[in-house]
Amino acid sequence: MDIIVVGLSHNTASLDIREMVAFSKNDIEKPLTALVALEGISEVIIISTCNRVEIYASVCDHELGIEAIKKFFSHWHQLPCTVIEPHLYSYHSHAAIRHLFRVASSLDSMIVGEPQILGQIKTSYSYAAEFKTSGIIMNRLLHKAFSVAKRVRTETAIASSAVSIAFAAIERTRNIFETITDKTVMLIGVGEMCELAARHFTAQGVKSILVVNRTLERAISLADLYQGTAYCLSEFEQHLHKADIVLSSVGGSDFLITQKSLEHILPKRRNKPMFLIDLAVPRNIDPSVNELDGIYLCDMDNLQQTIENNLTERKREADKAEKIIAEEVDQFSRWISGLEITPTIVALRHQFEILRQTELDRTLTIWKDAPIDAEQRLNSLTHAIINKILHYPTVTLRECALGDEKQSNLYIDALHSLFDLKPD
Repeated sequence: MDIIVVGLSHNTASLDIREMVAFSKNDIEKPLTALVALEGISEVIIISTCNRVEIYASVCDHELGIEAIKKFFSHWHQLPCTVIEPHLYSYHSHAAIRHLFRVASSLDSMIVGEPQILGQIKTSYSYAAEFKTSGIIMNRLLHKAFSVAKRVRTETAIASSAVSIAFAAIERTRNIFETITDKTVMLIGVGEMCELAARHFTAQGVKSILVVNRTLERAISLADLYQGTAYCLSEFEQHLHKADIVLSSVGGSDFLITQKSLEHILPKRRNKPMFLIDLAVPRNIDPSVNELDGIYLCDMDNLQQTIENNLTERKREADKAEKIIAEEVDQFSRWISGLEITPTIVALRHQFEILRQTELDRTLTIWKDAPIDAEQRLNSLTHAIINKILHYPTVTLRECALGDEKQSNLYIDALHSLFDLKPD
């Protein structure tokens, strides 16, 4: 029995290729059941996201299993092997376990430390459990992957610093305000950046959100998602004084917010601080507003530097995470090895026990004048002999399982042949 993974990711394939081999979550039962029907494959989990498509399996022979899954990719998606295979990677045993642990801990993600991948793996596992394509091996492997990811996040700071523009901008607000739960946020624009910021600000518990856009209908659509208020861009200056935090990301060549416009609203704000975040290129906010008392401005250059610093910090934390993963891979590999060794040891002991009991019964049958306690004494004696005979082979098998997989397999095969073992 072995664990394998065959797949591709943003590291090996373009988005076009990843889209061609993706599996739809709405129709995931069919490929899962088709995979476990293949000879030599007993358990399967498919992880299919925008950045990776991977198939994990428990197999009898890793070389045959890997080849079967490569052919499955081609057959299922009706694509020539020559199109897919150059982008595929495959691992088995320790390397496959390590790969999954790294993926779950987001060390193999496009952005190291991002949290989404763990949720995606949990969803993939739930499908395998629902459609009964995971068993004792995959169940244990995936639960261990979840605990490893949790340990990495608990024992390292890999996800503690912002590495997206929107979240870095929100993180900067902590330098200005002790809390933002009593603050009003104005978003100028309804693009992806503003939508992401709205989600982050809401999660941080801001008091209210105002959404401004050239098209009022689109502003209303975004505002309704977060129980906010929408305004047309042409009237935003009338409401600018209400905002403690302003995040702007709209196209245009002229400044939307200038020093003059802020001087006009400051008395209405009673000089309370105001934090402006300019995510537009070209910029929406005149850099000179930074000269005003109580006005704080950051732009893309400021945020990019923050992100680069945070990415450097994440890479340092990733080194700590790799050590944790190495420990966990070793521990899980011991469990897998134990699964292979234990049935052989049980079968060997069972075989010796049958021989012992047969000979004991034969001796007692022909021993006519045996003492009353003869059976008890012989039972203890023969048990002790069997235990002593099997002690060293058992210890050697377990030690080989932990350190030398090839030697361990040789011993197992030899025992099966020499003693005609048929382990369950």
